Formats: sequence, C-alpha cells, structure tokens
Amino acid sequence: MKIFQREQRSLFGEILDWMLTPLLLLWPVSLALTWLVAQSIAGKPFDRALEYNVQALAQLVTVQNQRVVFNLPQPARELLRADDSDLVYYQVLGARGEVLSGDKDLPAPREEDRPLAGEVRLRDDEMRGLDVRIAYTWVKLDLPDSQPALVQVAETREKRSVLATEIIKGVMLPQFVILPLAVLLVWLALVRGIKPLSQLEERIRQRKPDDLSPLDDKAVPLEVAPLVSSINDLLTRLKDSIATQKRFLADAAHQLKTPLAGLRMQADLAQREGSNAEELKQSLKQIGRSSVRATHTVNQLLALARAESSGQHTIARQPCDLAQLTMEAVQDSLPRTMDKRFDLGYDGARPGAPGVTLPGNPTLLKEMIRNLLDNAISYTPSSADHPGVITARVLADPFGHVLVLQVEDSGPGIPAAERELVFQPFYRALGTNVDGSGLGLPIVLEIARQHDASVTLEDAHPGQVPPGTRVTVRFVVGEPKPA
Repeated sequence: MKIFQREQRSLFGEILDWMLTPLLLLWPVSLALTWLVAQSIAGKPFDRALEYNVQALAQLVTVQNQRVVFNLPQPARELLRADDSDLVYYQVLGARGEVLSGDKDLPAPREEDRPLAGEVRLRDDEMRGLDVRIAYTWVKLDLPDSQPALVQVAETREKRSVLATEIIKGVMLPQFVILPLAVLLVWLALVRGIKPLSQLEERIRQRKPDDLSPLDDKAVPLEVAPLVSSINDLLTRLKDSIATQKRFLADAAHQLKTPLAGLRMQADLAQREGSNAEELKQSLKQIGRSSVRATHTVNQLLALARAESSGQHTIARQPCDLAQLTMEAVQDSLPRTMDKRFDLGYDGARPGAPGVTLPGNPTLLKEMIRNLLDNAISYTPSSADHPGVITARVLADPFGHVLVLQVEDSGPGIPAAERELVFQPFYRALGTNVDGSGLGLPIVLEIARQHDASVTLEDAHPGQVPPGTRVTVRFVVGEPKPA
C-alpha cells in the first residue's frame, strides 16, 4: 500500500512510503495486542479474589453426624453479594451432588476438569446469558466412600473490562501524540539523509558545459559512491568521444583544405578569358583528380571515425571466415589493379579450411583488408613492362590457435625508422609522390586492436631492390569450446 502517490517516482517519497507504511500498519496490530495483554493483566487480581473466596467457602464445608453441612454466616453472605459492578454467584454441592447452598443453575465443571482436593481452578462459562469467570474446587469429606463436595464462585466480567479499558487508554493515548511526532522525526531525518544528493545535484548544475572533469566521489555517502563512479565513467567516455569528434573535424578540415583549394584554383583557371580548349581540358582533369582525392579522403576519415567509435564499446562479434573475406576484398580491388597492370593474387588457406574462422565484425575486418590492399596498390609502382606484384595471404595454425593475414607488395618498402610513424594518422613517407590521406594504416591498426590482433611491418624481399613491404596481422584464436 502506498501512502503517498505521485505521477513521477520520487526517491524521497519511496523511502518515506516504506518507512511510514509499516509504522501505520503496525499501529492497529499493536492496539490489538495491547488489548489482549490488558485483558490478561486486568483479570489476574480478580482471579486471585475468586480463588480466595472459593477457599474461604470451602473451609465452611464440614461433616456433622455423617452429614455434609455448609454454614454461611449472614455477614459473609452479604459481603459475598456486595459488588456494585458485577454479579457474584456461588454454589456448594454435597457428596451426592445435592445443592447445599447458593445458585442451583450455576454450570458444573466437566468431569475431566475435576481438580485434586484442595486445588483451585478457573474457567470461563456462561450464567443466565452473561459471561462469567468461575473459580471452583473439590473438598474432600471425612465420610466413607463419599464423593468430594464441589464449591464454585462465579463473577461477571464487567470490572475486568473496565480495568482493561483503563489500561489500554493509558497505553494508547500517549501513542496518539508519539505517532505524529515519530512521523515528523522520520521526515526530518529523511530530509537530512538525502541532503548529500541535493548537494551533488547542485554541484552538477553549477558546472560549466565544457567541464567534463570527474566528480569527487569522496564527498558523497558510501551508498552514492557507485552512482558517482558510473557518472565519472560516463564523463570520461563522453570526453573521449568529444575529443574524437574534434580531432575528426580538425583532420577533415585539414585534409580537405588542399583538394578544395585545388578545385577552386582550377575552376578559376578554367574561367580565365582567353583560355583555349587544351587548357580547359587540363583544368577539368585536375578538378576530377582533386574531387577523387577529396572523396577518398572523406571515405578514409569516415572509416577511421567508424573504427574508433566502434572501439569505445564492445563490437558485435560473429564467426568470420577470414579467407573468404580476403578473397572478396581481392576481387573488389581487381578493376583498379587491371588498369595499372598489377599482378594481384591470393595465396594461402581456402575458405572453410580448419582454423580460418575467428570471432569478429565482418564489416570492420573487410575494411581492414581493403585498406591494406589500397595502400599496397597506391605505393607500388607498376607498368606494362614491370608489373607490380601484390599478394594477399591467409595462414592458419589450428593447433597453435593462430590466424595470420599478410599483404605483401613489390614496392619500395618502408624504412625501419619510419615503421612506427606510418601508423600515425596523416603521416606519409617523404619522396613517395603518391596522392593519399595517410589514414590507411591507422585504420588497419585500430581495427586490429579491436580484434585483439597485432600488426607488424617488414621487408617482403630482404636484400633485394626494391625490398617490398609485408604487413602481417596476427590473430590469436581461442580454443574451440566442446560441443
């Protein structure tokens, strides 16, 4: 049961509900238990009085001339009947069950409830339509083969109810004052208890929009520390994401500046007065080259941004056939290599062979292979007389749980001093005279990192001129789980 209902859930209201609802529900239970206890307490003195009266009457039962006699003096009879609140009944039965004195219609105890001689017992019963409390005892008679005499004293329960009511009033009336006071104290304690949350909210509201520094988790209660830690983790990831976006925008602006400037310059040259058809054709060719370069740069930037954003969270993985993905990437690159007279081929494991499957993202893996091939095509000279050779290779070691992807070319190679630098975005080796964005290998490294793979560079043909380049991506494939 909710005492306080709100359209929007409130932590303050929830805690207050769970604290006050049991308190208000237990109050009537406490009232009922107090009433029962009061009834028991109120009955004890009156029960003792009944026991005393029964014992006193039992002493008046005597045997005279082999007859059971009960002599009740008149003052004692009047004292027994003197009660302003309750009715008192008594009964004395002889050895043969005859009524010696008292009320004839007073109920007799059950046979199995007969106490020992001299023992007084109490029971609840009904007398003339009224609830009564009866004390009774059996008196042993000095007669041969005779049954004990029965002495009973009964009393209505009015005084007991009045006393129980007074007791419960004395107990419960202060609670009508204590209960509101307890609710007020709970309210104040709860306000004080959630004050650190309000202070945390105020600190967050006062922050500047560009302030993504972590919150102080030492200045909050222990229970709130995990929440603050989660917020700090979110702020860190948000800071990294914003930094990535800023870097992407800066890189895009920097890289697009040159081709766009070339496009504008060539457009201005084409619009000059007196330009002949050959100059106009040359300008249009340069505009086409600049647009292709700009398109390639944009695609590379988007691929890098997509790879980096995927690295900020767990990528969706599925079984990927690396040999199949590599062959598809080689086939996609064939039209470009045919125009430049390249010898492009695939070598190594066939699709479906043991050990060529790894858990990964097929889109990212294919993007990585495509960038390796594009990089080799861009930096490898090729002509009809001396065609460039580019080979993609997949090697599987199912026993060592290693899967290797290699792309090697017959190009000029990469000097050892620059092999670490080429993995930096926009770095391009000097003297290559190749249009490129310098993003191919950084994309490869980022995608490999997300698949827990390593990337190494080496000469494809050591000791030869040109030495060529071999890029090796090494995947560690876990042991297959038993079926």
